[in-house]
Amino acid sequence: MGDNADGTTNIVSRMDFETLQAGYRKIMQTIYSPRVHYERIRLFLQEYKLQRNRTDLNLQHILALFRSIYHLGMKSRGRLQYWKLLVWVTFRRPKAFPLAVTLAIYGYHFRKSFN
Repeated sequence: MGDNADGTTNIVSRMDFETLQAGYRKIMQTIYSPRVHYERIRLFLQEYKLQRNRTDLNLQHILALFRSIYHLGMKSRGRLQYWKLLVWVTFRRPKAFPLAVTLAIYGYHFRKSFN
């Protein structure tokens, strides 16, 4: 299993490594910033056709929701965007709620990985 977040590259670049690495970090921090990431989730969910197969909720799903509420909805600097997403998905795409929470958690993970 590899580590693809360490900023190394397997290409020979004409750009010096420090500049390349700084640019990569800036891109990753920008695309996963809370405002941009949650907006991208909303846009995705507006167009995404949900699958018909249904996953029954279990204890792990419920615990993940509560952990996301604590980490993303209370502690995170992007908590306002998190709550706006949950309200939006509740009223506009309620069947996509579990997916919205999952994607929000992914964004949190990426923000932590690249900061």
